Amino acid sequence: MILDEIDYKIMRCLKKNARIKASAISEEISLSVSAVIERIRKLEASGIITGYTAIFDEKLLGNDMTALMEVSLEHPRYYDSFCELIASIDSIVTCYYMTGDYDFMLRIVTDSSDSLERIHRRIKSMEGVSATETHFVLKGVKNEYSVIPENDGRN
Repeated sequence: MILDEIDYKIMRCLKKNARIKASAISEEISLSVSAVIERIRKLEASGIITGYTAIFDEKLLGNDMTALMEVSLEHPRYYDSFCELIASIDSIVTCYYMTGDYDFMLRIVTDSSDSLERIHRRIKSMEGVSATETHFVLKGVKNEYSVIPENDGRN
């Protein structure tokens, strides 16, 4: 699917508020409601829009502890079992496989240092994990979920 500036405008509106009505988008970008709905359907069908979600205030939910954990594996053969473990721990909200000194970066959100310690022990004791380094997040400064270009690259 080739995107144009109207698609990007629609996506920016949805990024700000995924619950925005097509009529409000229509008004904001000067396009008919039916055209907005059709474009959103095409963005969904093409896989560009993969879903809609709610974003919660972690602290109000009692999750006062956020940490970033870097993890190294002894050998790539441990990749699959490590990924399975990570997928099974709800407090691990993000996992990136990456280049550099460590193989993975995990973002862990939990209610206490005790809970974080249990997760830390579980990961460190897993066969194939050779090293970890954990960083405590003091404050979130920016938390975006996607980047939408300012234009379609042709301007």
